Amino acid sequence: MRMDDPLLCVRGLKVGFPTADGVVKASNIVDLTIRAGETLALLGETGSGKTVLGMAILRLLQPNTRIEGEILYRGRDLLSLPQEEMQKVRGREIAVVLQNSGTSLNPVLRVGDQIAEAITLHRGLKGAEAETAAVELLDQVRIADPARMAREYPHRFSGGMRERALIALALACNPSFLIADEPTRGLDAVTKREILNLFSEVNRGRSVLFITHDIEAAASLAARVAVMYAGEIIEIGPVDAILSSPAHPYTRGLLESLPARGMRPIPGSAPSLIAPPPGCRFFPRCSCAVGRCEIEHPGLVEVGPAHYARCMLYD
Repeated sequence: MRMDDPLLCVRGLKVGFPTADGVVKASNIVDLTIRAGETLALLGETGSGKTVLGMAILRLLQPNTRIEGEILYRGRDLLSLPQEEMQKVRGREIAVVLQNSGTSLNPVLRVGDQIAEAITLHRGLKGAEAETAAVELLDQVRIADPARMAREYPHRFSGGMRERALIALALACNPSFLIADEPTRGLDAVTKREILNLFSEVNRGRSVLFITHDIEAAASLAARVAVMYAGEIIEIGPVDAILSSPAHPYTRGLLESLPARGMRPIPGSAPSLIAPPPGCRFFPRCSCAVGRCEIEHPGLVEVGPAHYARCMLYD
């Protein structure tokens, strides 16, 4: 597969969660392509639908979830695969680094045993071979004294070390595609930089969906950025273009909320995903809104080379 070939194509994805109050429309007609060897950052506030998209790709949402659309991985629609086939895809071809390292590792199993279990399941190595491979992975993610730490329980690891262990667990089967869900969340600045550098090294040549609310982290790893708001991708394009010339008012608001850019928060709050606005979902908070924004739902419009925004300003 060439570097410019699409490895993953998400087409018209809708995800809804039935509740007593109605269906939560967590994802609304999402279209996304990730090329072989590409890192794409998925950026947005908490509750924007980023993690839902990642879990939908892996088919790890609860059974009553309503899902429409296609998720094509190497040309196969993951949503239509039998469960047995999907289990072979998880870990072996697509792996995930979950966002909470404090709860993502089993507290009653040694860290090395958890990694060795994944190696046995997907690579067929057993016993001492799997244990040796687990230690090698801990060494690869720069865990000091990996043979000794492999015998420790997660509570003996610092936050940064647990994050490294989760990365090792995700890499256990050398997947082609990695979903990293907020891997730097809750880490101090020094540890965050170390984890980002590690990601850059160990994922060279691998496709990565990097889910984050951290704009600086996205800028350091990704070639392209997709910005989500209220279950929709509202802007997508090259990272340099989006950071220097954001097209969507929401993206501009995110950047202006950074301390280095004046720390001006976006007024208001995100809409209900049970009854979102019929027009632009950002309309109630947007200083650039005009009358048609309230009733017409905008599509993605090209605003520059490979740069798209979902906004009436360009329609």
